[in-house]
Amino acid sequence: MITDNDMPQGKKIIIRVDSDLEDLIPGFLENRRRDITAIFEALERSDYDYIAGTGHTMKGVGGGYGFDAITDIGGSIEAAAQQKDPVKIKHCLDELSNYLQCIEIVFEPG
Repeated sequence: MITDNDMPQGKKIIIRVDSDLEDLIPGFLENRRRDITAIFEALERSDYDYIAGTGHTMKGVGGGYGFDAITDIGGSIEAAAQQKDPVKIKHCLDELSNYLQCIEIVFEPG
């Protein structure tokens, strides 16, 4: 799991991504922002299956785009949903939101 020390508030986190993915990254990141909203809405309905599935998807796709932290946070969301732990889920969403605000993408040739 990502800790607050890994993602200091307000400090940029440089993520190096293969330039072949440059066209895909904005949509990928927008989908993660939408995931945050959708998971909060699912929490209101106590839809832990949806939350676990979304976390599982994040866990599966993050590393493929060069965002290992999204993989880690997604795994934590999935586990928290399986335990039906809304406090932990909200904490994970805060981590994800902070991470998305702090990242700076640097595209490099593959």
